[in-house]
Amino acid sequence: MKKLIFSLFFLLSTSSFCLSEVNTLKVYTYDSFVSDWGPGPSIEKAFENICDCDLQLIGAGDGAALLAKLLLEGELTEADVVLGLDTNLISRAKETGLFAKHSKTLDLNLPIAWDDDTFIPFDWGYFAFVYNAKNISSVPNNFKELTNQTNLRIVIQDPRSSTPGLGLLMWIKAAYGDESNKIWKGLTPNILTVTKGWSEAYGLFMDGEADLVLSYTTSPAYHIIAENDSSKKAAIFDEGHYMQIEVAAKISNTDQTELADKFLDFMVSEKFQTIIPTTNWMYPVINLDAKLDKAFLSPIPKNKSLYFDPITAQETRKEALDEWLEILSK
Repeated sequence: MKKLIFSLFFLLSTSSFCLSEVNTLKVYTYDSFVSDWGPGPSIEKAFENICDCDLQLIGAGDGAALLAKLLLEGELTEADVVLGLDTNLISRAKETGLFAKHSKTLDLNLPIAWDDDTFIPFDWGYFAFVYNAKNISSVPNNFKELTNQTNLRIVIQDPRSSTPGLGLLMWIKAAYGDESNKIWKGLTPNILTVTKGWSEAYGLFMDGEADLVLSYTTSPAYHIIAENDSSKKAAIFDEGHYMQIEVAAKISNTDQTELADKFLDFMVSEKFQTIIPTTNWMYPVINLDAKLDKAFLSPIPKNKSLYFDPITAQETRKEALDEWLEILSK
């Protein structure tokens, strides 16, 4: 009996020791990425199959809220990798000193050249207003037409917590410059509500509470592929559409440097990238054109692609945010 007890104790002790030896990689990201319908579960399974580790994907609100969390935690952050910022935020993120540079050679398929030495893209897309074609007969072709259609209820996201919300500010600034305040004054009466993040806004749209929701030109692909529903459309604007590139980077003081590097390498691999289109509903950053469903055909000509480089976006951000807050408060 004593031998049996000793054997069980030994086995339990050995198992506990083995479990404690498994390395854990903590990746901060946004909530929709880790949702059951997002890419998180598939990414976690695929990476753990090759890393001999425990990958923990930790949701921290929407993309802009992710940066706010890092600013609050500072060097005490538990993150090893942060995934989900975009080019409108990375200049501010670099100012924190929390991120490590990489030395990777990247073979990317993006509309622009990428030479950032810290952040690595994992997907991209264009912002757009999505509508239900069954409910709207007169679709606006630009922001000015949108401001004139006072019967339309619009849902957008807060630029202080959401990267799509911030993207809308950049989109209007890129298209209208100093006249962007006129667009906001026209849009404001039509804005039903401003949500904290993308998921809440899109949920209101799907519940029929709003006529248009700020989302992406690729959002209708979800409804076509997953639901066989072609009624959801992206309104294509004459001014062009603002491009979002989502990125990830390693925290400089992580104690899982090799594992973090392995994850970033995995992130731009075909295995990771083939998961992105039909879970995050964005474009992959490597060339997978031959494998993309035709629902992902881009409706945006290159000359209608609007974009601020990270430094310009940082310089524009405060002015655009102050302008937005002032107009919406009246």
